[in-house]
Amino acid sequence: MADGVSAEVVRAVIADDQALVRTGFGMILAADGIEVTAEAADGAEAVAAVLRTRPDVVLMDIRMPGMDGIEATRRILAEDSAGEIRVIILTTYDLDHYVYAALTAGASGFLLKDVTPEHLVAAVRLVRSGDALLAPAITRRLIERFAHREAARPASPDRDLSGLTPRELEVLRLLATGLSNAELAERLFLSPTTVKTHVGRILSKLELRDRVQAVVLAYESGLITPGGPAESAR
Repeated sequence: MADGVSAEVVRAVIADDQALVRTGFGMILAADGIEVTAEAADGAEAVAAVLRTRPDVVLMDIRMPGMDGIEATRRILAEDSAGEIRVIILTTYDLDHYVYAALTAGASGFLLKDVTPEHLVAAVRLVRSGDALLAPAITRRLIERFAHREAARPASPDRDLSGLTPRELEVLRLLATGLSNAELAERLFLSPTTVKTHVGRILSKLELRDRVQAVVLAYESGLITPGGPAESAR
């Protein structure tokens, strides 16, 4: 855990239609010093709770009565003008097809509901730091499986990949395969600091919230395809 992350209190909202899940996750987070600012049993409650308490991270179930987690995620992030709130999707199945829609709506990653307490805490703190992709191999596998099923959408003008330098395109291709900054540095013979700078510039130029959104865009734009060169190079 980085000092900068552990020194400050992380605040979270838990949204799930099962009270037992909310209670259990809340106890796990609280035991590690993470403040649970609110709980919600459906999407509408989640949106209201997040806008009221402004947490750092939202644990969001997908399948809830009324407004589902996908729409709730979309509305929360649309209202988050500062771009500081991160949403982690909770799902029962690691290849739930709704998860891809949630990622494209702006979620920063996902966790299975049978996650261990240690992994849950680490994931919340990790996504709060904004430095890494949650469960990169699993997230990448999910995107690969469902990206080709979605209607291909061309990159919008404000996310035109032509604004990236050749090096940034190379970094984005490798980032989309789930490589961490350390792995990128090793692959490209660069320092971790230089890689972090490249990743930051990519996110800034493409107006993306985090690495997950960069992965989604890389697939949707056709920069990388499942089973393509960048994938097989892994």
